[in-house]
Amino acid sequence: MKTLLVTGGAGFIGANFVHYWLEKYPEDKVVVLDALTYAGNMANLVSVESNPNYTFVHGNICDQALVESLLVENSIDTLVHFAAESHVDRSITGPDAFIETNIMGTYSLLKAAKKVWLDGDTVFDGHRFHHVSTDEVYGTLSATDPAFTEDTAYAPNSPYSASKAASDHLVRAYHHTYGLNVTTSNCSNNYGPYHFPEKLIPLVITNILHNKDLPIYGDGQQIRDWLYVEDHAYGIDLVLQNGRIGENYNIGGNNEWANIDIVKAISVLVEQEFAKNVELAERFPQARAAIESNTASLITYVTDRPGHDRRYAIDATKTNNELGYQPKESFETGIAKTVAWYLNNEQWWQSVMDGSYQNWIAAQYK
Repeated sequence: MKTLLVTGGAGFIGANFVHYWLEKYPEDKVVVLDALTYAGNMANLVSVESNPNYTFVHGNICDQALVESLLVENSIDTLVHFAAESHVDRSITGPDAFIETNIMGTYSLLKAAKKVWLDGDTVFDGHRFHHVSTDEVYGTLSATDPAFTEDTAYAPNSPYSASKAASDHLVRAYHHTYGLNVTTSNCSNNYGPYHFPEKLIPLVITNILHNKDLPIYGDGQQIRDWLYVEDHAYGIDLVLQNGRIGENYNIGGNNEWANIDIVKAISVLVEQEFAKNVELAERFPQARAAIESNTASLITYVTDRPGHDRRYAIDATKTNNELGYQPKESFETGIAKTVAWYLNNEQWWQSVMDGSYQNWIAAQYK
């Protein structure tokens, strides 16, 4: 039986990991630490609130004393670190928050883990600090370049990816210098339930439902490897169970898609759902293009963002060979599940988009 501290567990990927873990390992205890900034949402965890093995703590990963107390009081043996600022556009306009959370926050966690697990009277050999990172630390690829491996040199191109690269290096250093038991996973672009609506896939879905433009940066030929979020949780599970201490593992979806093709595929799926279910036109009367099977008319090309990486692609051979990892969802099955989830969970994304959820958070955590 494990006791996990999951940082950023109210965010998109973190919350999906919490759902996955509590379902697969019902005897384990999970403590979630989240600052509930704009992307953290308690509504992501409603389904586990009644689970006696789940505890939520509102707090910041930069609060080292708080993290130390959680590690000690809950006898934490595994720390899974998701908490991060992650939107590239926001990192371009406001990089300070990315430096603070992604670098200083990770450093604070490492210091707390070292103090509790290594510096006490008894060294806790069974601990694990798992750091969740991104493929963006590797930089960009041309159309013909081989995919990123764990040996690819780091070459981050945005404040976001640079801050994640720095945190990766800190985690590595705490293993090699102090002997902290660490693993790191670098994942490709995630998608699925609870994805914050500013990101591409949920933005396209919700904009279609509001009959708004579908903005495409540049020529739309930027390529990403898309990973269904539950497959990411599964990959992390394998790393925690069987990954070698001190190692990095790439977790990918084997699904490279150009942004414009993603938008077109989602548009077709939404149109198909509207054609099959007449109730959708009643629930979303604004979605004229979807009702009329003309969502392609919403596609609008906009000026590309600064430093936009052209292509990411994950080579997960190491993770496949060492841990037996294979994604369970194809892009076709995963995106169908995602579209269905957004159509069936309007209250969730509307509360995020109209700010009502953040107003509730402000009232609860003054």
